[in-house]
Amino acid sequence: MARSTVRPNCETGTRTPLRTFLPTVDGIPIDSVYNPGAVVYDGSPPSTVHPVFVIAHGFTGDADRPHVRRVAEAFARHGAVVTFSFRGHGRSGGRSTVGDKEVLDLEAAVAWARSLGHPRVVTVGFSMGGSVVLRHAALHRGVDAVVSVSAPARWYYRGTVPMRRVHWLITRPEGRLLGRWGFRTRIHHRDWDPVPLSPTESVPRIAPAPLLIVHGDRDGYFPLDHPRMLAAAAGEHGELWLEPGMGHAEHAADDALLARIGDWAVARAG
Repeated sequence: MARSTVRPNCETGTRTPLRTFLPTVDGIPIDSVYNPGAVVYDGSPPSTVHPVFVIAHGFTGDADRPHVRRVAEAFARHGAVVTFSFRGHGRSGGRSTVGDKEVLDLEAAVAWARSLGHPRVVTVGFSMGGSVVLRHAALHRGVDAVVSVSAPARWYYRGTVPMRRVHWLITRPEGRLLGRWGFRTRIHHRDWDPVPLSPTESVPRIAPAPLLIVHGDRDGYFPLDHPRMLAAAAGEHGELWLEPGMGHAEHAADDALLARIGDWAVARAG
């Protein structure tokens, strides 16, 4: 775990954001940012009042992308926030495995959040990150609530034009070259071996932690059978929000939706 300090800001009652690289258990440096949040506290430790949100971005995103920063700023109104870049994305090391080894990146960020004094952790993932938070909660456990937005229910889905383009980007040498230079995303050339636990298989293992599944009815990547499969697998421990007019992932999540998710997380993570 990286050594770090958080500097108090006596004028505003908040603390200064911190950036560092976190090592994963397989040795990948993960670019990570801690924002203590915008809430002014009355002298009690911030970590005992609000949870910390650990944000898992979508494929080709990273901690510096404007849409990821906007999401982080929205959740900072509800508590502290940790954002990070998955392996192969942005300034992080390694190469993307498109949802497999990324659970190790998320685990490093969650462990860092706890080391900063936050006893309650909420993971929030978008698209690829949405599948990662599901698998992480099933395999590593220990988080207090999970929010998965615009996530697939099953692997290798090619039923929409955008997903066929994603598979071309991942599987073709020229696609991976475009990913590196066009999207700042370095993609591993090897196939999964073994194939990781699917999102639907992961969901029943998350209980008793509460789970929120959010999906837009205009998602161009994954149609509505995906969130419905996840909700069915979750049973009474899951909650499904089908959002009218919403498209896909961070770009489509407006401030009002992010505020509702933040309220849900604060209420459930206690």
